[in-house]
Amino acid sequence: MSTPYPFTAVVGQSDLRLALLLNAVSPAVGGVLVRGEKGTAKSTAVRALSALLPQVDVVPGCRFSCAPGAPDPACPDGPHEQGPGTARPARMVELPVGASEDRLVGALDIERALAEGVKAFEPGLLADAHRGILYVDEVNLLHDHLIDLLLDAAAMGASYVEREGVSVRHAARFLLVGTMNPEEGELRPQLLDRFGLTVEVAASREPAQRVEVVRRRLAYEDDPAAFATRWSGEEQDVRARVVAARALLPKVRLGDASLLQIAATCAGFEVDGMRADIVMARTATALAAWAGRSDVRKEDVRQAALLALPHRRRRNPFDAPGLDEDKLDEILDRFPDEEPQDEPDPEPDPEPEGPDDGGPEDGGPDGGGGGVPPQGGPEAPQAPEAPEAPEAPAPDDAPETPDSPAPQPASQDGATPEQAAVRAAEPFRTKTLSVPGLGEGASGRRSRARTAHGRTTGAQRPRGQLTKLHLAATVQAAAPHQKARGRTGRGLVVRKDDLRQATREGREGNLVLFVVDASGSMAARQRMSAVKGAVLSLLLDAYQRRDKVGLITFRGSAAELALPPTSSVDAAAVRLEQLPTGGRTPLAAGLLKAHEVLRIERLRDPSRRPLLVVVTDGRATSAGSAGTSGSTGSATGDPRALAGRSARLLQAQGVASVVVDCESGPVRLGLAGVLAGDLGGPAVTLDGLRADSLAGLVKNVRTASDTHRRAA
Repeated sequence: MSTPYPFTAVVGQSDLRLALLLNAVSPAVGGVLVRGEKGTAKSTAVRALSALLPQVDVVPGCRFSCAPGAPDPACPDGPHEQGPGTARPARMVELPVGASEDRLVGALDIERALAEGVKAFEPGLLADAHRGILYVDEVNLLHDHLIDLLLDAAAMGASYVEREGVSVRHAARFLLVGTMNPEEGELRPQLLDRFGLTVEVAASREPAQRVEVVRRRLAYEDDPAAFATRWSGEEQDVRARVVAARALLPKVRLGDASLLQIAATCAGFEVDGMRADIVMARTATALAAWAGRSDVRKEDVRQAALLALPHRRRRNPFDAPGLDEDKLDEILDRFPDEEPQDEPDPEPDPEPEGPDDGGPEDGGPDGGGGGVPPQGGPEAPQAPEAPEAPEAPAPDDAPETPDSPAPQPASQDGATPEQAAVRAAEPFRTKTLSVPGLGEGASGRRSRARTAHGRTTGAQRPRGQLTKLHLAATVQAAAPHQKARGRTGRGLVVRKDDLRQATREGREGNLVLFVVDASGSMAARQRMSAVKGAVLSLLLDAYQRRDKVGLITFRGSAAELALPPTSSVDAAAVRLEQLPTGGRTPLAAGLLKAHEVLRIERLRDPSRRPLLVVVTDGRATSAGSAGTSGSTGSATGDPRALAGRSARLLQAQGVASVVVDCESGPVRLGLAGVLAGDLGGPAVTLDGLRADSLAGLVKNVRTASDTHRRAA
């Protein structure tokens, strides 16, 4: 076994280290979600934490790590008699992103359960992690149903395995730690709320801190054992401090004044539900125990708020997590502490430090570190502000005139010059746009699909390991062979060939690829703000339905892949907000670029079906170039004819499409409708995207697709 990197040698990342240690002191805090860019010591710090946890006593031979002094009465390996146990180190169990449900919760032998009536249960990762750490790297990429099972077990302290009326339960109390890179997609708000604490980490920009990161990492790789020995004293000190804090925790007093501060803070920040209050109370108590005190103070409540509330403040996926510290201080100042209890011992330093530790200004071993500086706090250094560039007026700020704004001077080729990016209008609620047919893609909430979870629609022979038994079909398959198999008793004689897998129908997530016209015609009459608001609304819908999204823009003479397909709608919203407009309209280039992107994505993820959303007024004034790797120059020919051929190419590939018609004014050319016909999908106006006027759009998508299929 390789020597792990010492926890106390992690450079900086004070918030991360503190959050992990608080959960080690009090697992009831509810775990930690670590958000940050790659290479910021997230995984290193989590893996190093297990060495600081005290050893656990377990019942010899118990696969579920029952405590000898208080064994689980429902343990599948029980019943256990109380007696001496065996000490072993606390485990750290890693849950892979691609794990199956059976690997997580355990597998039940259905064949033996039906034929012999015994519960032959193979424990999963939840059983292995009992009384230890369960670590999920890239938790935002984990399937939703696995996250639900994981968080339910963490909340209840037990895992339940149900298979066609056969039930197994075992204890599963563990410290849950998840890490994620927000660039790869966000967790749903209700899942964020289930993590007790959240920490934002970032790489330090200070050269001295980064030097220390590299120095320590190279020293560790040259001789891991010697490096670990150098830090063994600090590791032992922190381990002893965790044990002492655990012993002190039941004696910590959470007074009425502290409870009032917690309640006022959660109410002041308009946090939903009561989980935040409970987590803050537990965190503040753990902070006091970690500091060696028997009473909770205002500084404990303040630190608990900074760790427990930022991720609970998000109202939609485009809100950045964070907390206004000035407002926090204002709330806490209105509720003073109670008179402190007698404290004979001075308060210990809350941060463990090792030799050559640079304190809170250090970095991390995996490529940087340093805790995120307080947002707006008195000690946060303020960078000089650059003068703001004048902002283009939004449509709401523009003077109301019957005529359109004065035209911009045209360039030499007659195209409108580039204009600064405008703000998006307020997003609105949309109804579902779905892909016709029945897919088999990743679990989501958009289009119909065959999934592992959903309503049962039939049965089939299992392909590989049986996961969802169809009991009636299994009994029906085994019944004709009972006499030949020599059945004499009441039990049913079941063979492996009799087992049938239930087929289920649910919802899948799709790839929603936006192709947005950013040419000069879109900038006329300030339409771009409304267009961005519509796309932002569709992005919000894609986030809620667990889709991947991509963004293609076209203007001037070429199309550009502004955002490759990703699960991060935040990134798409940022790119959309920064989108400038101007130039000619290379519609064909945008469609060909979409064809190229979808071709590549079909190879990468063949089961995920695409939905193409083209946002344009339908004009085509330039042949342009798709900007692909194989293109050597601009296309030639009539721009409208090229756009039509490009659209029919996408239609021939079976791509479901919707055209959002951005044309406005009293005189309409109807070009977007022509484009929709070439794509084989419906056209809808900007106003038609709203929920109250979109009732028939899903039907139209299917109808247009079915009509075209019959015509073909």
